Amino acid sequence: MKVADLIQARKDVFSITDDTTVHDTARYLRDRQVRAVGVLDATGKLVGVVSQSDISDKVAAENKCPAWMRVSEIMSKDLVIVKPQASFEDCMRLMDKHGFYHLLVVDDKESYRGMISVADLLQVFASEQKGRADLLEQMAFPQR
Repeated sequence: MKVADLIQARKDVFSITDDTTVHDTARYLRDRQVRAVGVLDATGKLVGVVSQSDISDKVAAENKCPAWMRVSEIMSKDLVIVKPQASFEDCMRLMDKHGFYHLLVVDDKESYRGMISVADLLQVFASEQKGRADLLEQMAFPQR
């Protein structure tokens, strides 16, 4: 399977702009029940990513005011992206190599297409394994 197989069924691509306050970003993440979000500039170009841990580590733990800070001050700018054509195995290798739980998806036109998470990949792998197990069970114990 490829990343495109996973993201094509999604209705929403979660993102915020780089001038969004940290407070509004935290609420955005909470309301959508996601742990990270892509950050776009005024032209719609992906320029960063911010996660709940960024807010916790760089704002709350430092006793800074989230209402006065912009997400551009705390977002990660060294981005690791994947293309929709990337395989799940490649994504798992990148996540393992960099210690990430999310990967940003950008298409060939440099348009932000969303994120995939380690949980997304684990669901697909679990589903594939169940399918294999069901097939083996059918072979071993055919219905007569």
